[in-house]
Amino acid sequence: MKIIIQRYCTHRKPNPSIEVEYKLPLKNPTLLEALDFIKTNFDQTLTYSSGCRSEVCGSCSVKVNGKEKLSCGYKVQDGDVITPLSKLDIIKDLVVESDASFITLVKTRSFLEKSKSIKQTKEDEKLIEKQSDCILCNSCFSSCPVLEVNKDFLGPFALTRVLRYINDKRCEDEKQKIDLIQKNGIWDCTLCGECTIVCPQNIDPKMDILNLRAKSAKYGYMDPNFGVGDFGTLSF
Repeated sequence: MKIIIQRYCTHRKPNPSIEVEYKLPLKNPTLLEALDFIKTNFDQTLTYSSGCRSEVCGSCSVKVNGKEKLSCGYKVQDGDVITPLSKLDIIKDLVVESDASFITLVKTRSFLEKSKSIKQTKEDEKLIEKQSDCILCNSCFSSCPVLEVNKDFLGPFALTRVLRYINDKRCEDEKQKIDLIQKNGIWDCTLCGECTIVCPQNIDPKMDILNLRAKSAKYGYMDPNFGVGDFGTLSF
Protein backbone atom coordinates (compact mmCIF):
# COMPACT_ATOMS: atom_id res chain seq x y z
CA MET A 1 0.00 0.00 0.00
CA LYS A 2 1.24 3.47 -0.81
CA ILE A 3 0.03 6.95 0.14
CA ILE A 4 1.16 10.40 -0.88
CA ILE A 5 1.46 13.19 1.69
CA GLN A 6 1.79 16.86 0.88
CA ARG A 7 4.71 18.06 3.00
CA TYR A 8 5.01 21.78 3.69
CA CYS A 9 7.76 23.74 5.41
CA THR A 10 8.60 27.45 5.02
CA HIS A 11 12.32 26.63 5.33
CA ARG A 12 12.15 24.45 2.23
CA LYS A 13 12.98 26.94 -0.50
CA PRO A 14 12.21 27.74 -3.25
CA ASN A 15 9.36 25.19 -3.07
CA PRO A 16 7.90 24.95 0.46
CA SER A 17 5.35 22.34 -0.67
CA ILE A 18 6.33 18.90 -1.99
CA GLU A 19 4.57 15.55 -2.36
CA VAL A 20 6.24 12.54 -0.76
CA GLU A 21 5.23 8.93 -1.42
CA TYR A 22 5.37 6.34 1.36
CA LYS A 23 4.99 2.56 1.03
CA LEU A 24 3.30 0.98 4.05
CA PRO A 25 3.44 -2.68 5.16
CA LEU A 26 0.20 -2.22 7.11
CA LYS A 27 -3.17 -3.92 6.68
CA ASN A 28 -6.32 -1.81 6.86
CA PRO A 29 -4.87 0.96 9.05
CA THR A 30 -6.56 4.20 9.92
CA LEU A 31 -4.86 7.24 8.47
CA LEU A 32 -3.66 8.25 11.93
CA GLU A 33 -2.09 4.81 12.41
CA ALA A 34 -0.38 5.22 9.03
CA LEU A 35 0.95 8.65 9.96
CA ASP A 36 2.24 7.32 13.28
CA PHE A 37 3.99 4.46 11.46
CA ILE A 38 5.64 6.84 8.99
CA LYS A 39 6.82 9.15 11.78
CA THR A 40 8.20 6.26 13.84
CA ASN A 41 9.84 4.29 11.04
CA PHE A 42 10.53 6.60 8.10
CA ASP A 43 10.62 10.29 8.97
CA GLN A 44 10.46 11.79 12.46
CA THR A 45 9.99 15.28 10.99
CA LEU A 46 6.50 14.48 9.65
CA THR A 47 4.12 16.86 11.45
CA TYR A 48 0.39 16.33 12.02
CA SER A 49 -2.20 16.80 14.75
CA SER A 50 -4.04 14.22 16.84
CA GLY A 51 -5.81 14.02 20.15
CA CYS A 52 -8.55 11.68 21.33
CA ARG A 53 -8.11 9.01 18.60
CA SER A 54 -11.86 8.43 18.97
CA GLU A 55 -13.37 10.87 16.40
CA VAL A 56 -14.61 13.30 19.05
CA CYS A 57 -11.95 16.02 19.42
CA GLY A 58 -11.65 17.05 15.77
CA SER A 59 -7.95 17.87 15.96
CA CYS A 60 -6.79 15.33 13.34
CA SER A 61 -8.88 16.63 10.43
CA VAL A 62 -7.11 16.63 7.04
CA LYS A 63 -8.07 16.26 3.38
CA VAL A 64 -7.95 12.88 1.66
CA ASN A 65 -8.20 13.01 -2.12
CA GLY A 66 -9.66 16.49 -1.76
CA LYS A 67 -12.30 15.65 0.87
CA GLU A 68 -12.14 16.43 4.58
CA LYS A 69 -11.72 13.42 6.89
CA LEU A 70 -10.77 12.69 10.49
CA SER A 71 -7.44 10.83 10.42
CA CYS A 72 -8.33 8.63 13.38
CA GLY A 73 -11.48 7.31 11.69
CA TYR A 74 -10.58 7.13 8.00
CA LYS A 75 -9.34 3.77 6.65
CA VAL A 76 -6.45 4.28 4.25
CA GLN A 77 -6.82 3.20 0.61
CA ASP A 78 -3.96 2.50 -1.77
CA GLY A 79 -2.94 5.67 -3.60
CA ASP A 80 -4.60 8.13 -1.21
CA VAL A 81 -3.31 11.70 -1.40
CA ILE A 82 -3.22 13.47 1.98
CA THR A 83 -3.19 17.27 2.18
CA PRO A 84 -3.84 19.84 4.92
CA LEU A 85 -7.20 21.58 5.35
CA SER A 86 -7.97 24.47 3.02
CA LYS A 87 -8.73 28.14 3.83
CA LEU A 88 -6.31 28.07 6.80
CA ASP A 89 -2.62 28.97 6.94
CA ILE A 90 -0.30 25.96 7.02
CA ILE A 91 2.11 25.83 9.95
CA LYS A 92 3.95 22.70 8.81
CA ASP A 93 2.97 19.65 6.77
CA LEU A 94 -0.61 18.72 7.83
CA VAL A 95 -0.89 21.19 10.72
CA VAL A 96 -2.87 24.41 10.12
CA GLU A 97 -3.49 27.57 12.11
CA SER A 98 -7.12 27.61 13.29
CA ASP A 99 -7.36 31.13 14.71
CA ALA A 100 -8.95 32.52 11.55
CA SER A 101 -11.88 30.13 11.83
CA PHE A 102 -12.33 30.18 15.61
CA ILE A 103 -12.47 34.00 15.67
CA THR A 104 -15.84 33.68 13.90
CA LEU A 105 -17.28 32.33 17.17
CA VAL A 106 -16.32 35.62 18.83
CA LYS A 107 -17.73 37.69 15.96
CA THR A 108 -21.08 35.91 16.18
CA ARG A 109 -21.06 35.77 20.02
CA SER A 110 -21.78 32.08 19.79
CA PHE A 111 -22.12 31.44 23.49
CA LEU A 112 -24.76 31.85 26.17
CA GLU A 113 -24.05 35.48 27.01
CA LYS A 114 -27.29 36.57 28.68
CA SER A 115 -29.34 33.76 30.13
CA LYS A 116 -32.61 33.22 31.94
CA SER A 117 -32.89 30.87 34.89
CA ILE A 118 -35.33 28.43 33.32
CA LYS A 119 -35.56 24.69 33.85
CA GLN A 120 -34.69 22.69 30.73
CA THR A 121 -36.96 19.84 29.68
CA LYS A 122 -35.95 16.84 27.58
CA GLU A 123 -37.73 18.45 24.64
CA ASP A 124 -35.73 21.65 25.15
CA GLU A 125 -32.49 19.68 25.13
CA LYS A 126 -33.43 17.99 21.86
CA LEU A 127 -33.77 21.41 20.20
CA ILE A 128 -30.05 22.06 20.68
CA GLU A 129 -28.72 18.51 20.82
CA LYS A 130 -27.52 18.08 17.24
CA GLN A 131 -25.81 21.48 16.95
CA SER A 132 -24.12 20.88 20.31
CA ASP A 133 -22.37 17.86 18.77
CA CYS A 134 -20.04 20.12 16.74
CA ILE A 135 -16.41 19.21 17.51
CA LEU A 136 -14.88 22.28 15.78
CA CYS A 137 -12.82 20.11 13.43
CA ASN A 138 -12.85 22.82 10.72
CA SER A 139 -13.94 20.32 8.05
CA CYS A 140 -16.93 22.46 7.03
CA PHE A 141 -14.80 25.62 7.08
CA SER A 142 -12.24 23.96 4.80
CA SER A 143 -14.88 22.70 2.35
CA CYS A 144 -16.85 25.97 2.05
CA PRO A 145 -16.58 27.50 -1.46
CA VAL A 146 -17.83 30.90 -0.26
CA LEU A 147 -14.61 31.37 1.72
CA GLU A 148 -12.70 31.10 -1.56
CA VAL A 149 -14.15 34.45 -2.65
CA ASN A 150 -15.09 36.07 0.68
CA LYS A 151 -12.59 35.61 3.53
CA ASP A 152 -14.93 37.57 5.83
CA PHE A 153 -17.72 34.98 5.51
CA LEU A 154 -18.57 33.70 8.98
CA GLY A 155 -18.58 30.10 7.81
CA PRO A 156 -20.77 27.06 8.51
CA PHE A 157 -19.85 25.99 12.04
CA ALA A 158 -20.13 29.50 13.49
CA LEU A 159 -23.64 29.84 12.05
CA THR A 160 -24.62 26.37 13.26
CA ARG A 161 -23.43 27.38 16.72
CA VAL A 162 -25.53 30.56 16.59
CA LEU A 163 -28.63 28.46 15.94
CA ARG A 164 -27.72 26.24 18.89
CA TYR A 165 -27.86 29.23 21.25
CA ILE A 166 -30.85 30.91 19.63
CA ASN A 167 -32.79 27.66 20.06
CA ASP A 168 -31.80 27.54 23.71
CA LYS A 169 -34.82 28.95 25.57
CA ARG A 170 -32.48 30.33 28.24
CA CYS A 171 -31.00 32.76 25.68
CA GLU A 172 -32.00 36.39 26.30
CA ASP A 173 -30.14 38.06 23.42
CA GLU A 174 -31.61 36.34 20.35
CA LYS A 175 -32.06 39.64 18.48
CA GLN A 176 -28.42 40.62 19.02
CA LYS A 177 -27.20 37.30 17.66
CA ILE A 178 -29.54 37.58 14.66
CA ASP A 179 -28.18 41.08 13.95
CA LEU A 180 -24.60 39.81 13.91
CA ILE A 181 -25.13 37.15 11.23
CA GLN A 182 -26.64 39.32 8.50
CA LYS A 183 -23.48 40.76 6.95
CA ASN A 184 -21.05 38.12 5.61
CA GLY A 185 -23.36 35.55 7.13
CA ILE A 186 -26.53 33.64 6.35
CA TRP A 187 -27.34 35.40 3.07
CA ASP A 188 -23.84 34.84 1.63
CA CYS A 189 -24.17 31.05 1.88
CA THR A 190 -24.84 29.40 -1.50
CA LEU A 191 -26.55 26.38 0.14
CA CYS A 192 -24.28 24.04 -1.83
CA GLY A 193 -24.27 21.50 1.00
CA GLU A 194 -20.53 20.76 0.96
CA CYS A 195 -20.38 21.46 4.70
CA THR A 196 -23.14 18.93 5.35
CA ILE A 197 -21.37 16.25 3.30
CA VAL A 198 -18.06 16.47 5.18
CA CYS A 199 -19.36 16.88 8.75
CA PRO A 200 -18.19 13.85 10.81
CA GLN A 201 -20.99 14.48 13.32
CA ASN A 202 -23.75 14.41 10.68
CA ILE A 203 -24.72 18.01 11.43
CA ASP A 204 -26.50 19.82 8.59
CA PRO A 205 -25.17 23.43 8.54
CA LYS A 206 -27.06 24.14 5.32
CA MET A 207 -30.38 23.43 7.02
CA ASP A 208 -29.24 25.37 10.10
CA ILE A 209 -28.58 28.39 7.90
CA LEU A 210 -32.02 28.07 6.30
CA ASN A 211 -33.52 28.02 9.81
CA LEU A 212 -31.56 31.14 10.70
CA ARG A 213 -32.91 32.88 7.59
CA ALA A 214 -36.44 32.06 8.71
CA LYS A 215 -35.75 33.37 12.21
CA SER A 216 -34.16 36.51 10.73
CA ALA A 217 -37.34 37.19 8.77
CA LYS A 218 -39.20 37.54 12.08
CA TYR A 219 -37.00 40.57 12.80
CA GLY A 220 -37.59 42.15 9.39
CA TYR A 221 -34.52 40.84 7.59
CA MET A 222 -34.43 39.38 4.11
CA ASP A 223 -31.89 38.55 1.41
CA PRO A 224 -30.00 41.80 0.65
CA ASN A 225 -29.58 40.65 -2.96
CA PHE A 226 -33.18 41.77 -3.40
CA GLY A 227 -31.91 45.31 -2.75
CA VAL A 228 -34.31 46.13 0.08
CA GLY A 229 -32.86 48.16 2.94
CA ASP A 230 -29.45 47.93 4.59
CA PHE A 231 -27.99 44.43 4.95
CA GLY A 232 -31.42 42.98 4.18
CA THR A 233 -33.55 44.92 6.66
CA LEU A 234 -37.03 45.56 5.32
CA SER A 235 -37.82 49.24 4.81
CA PHE A 236 -41.30 50.59 5.31
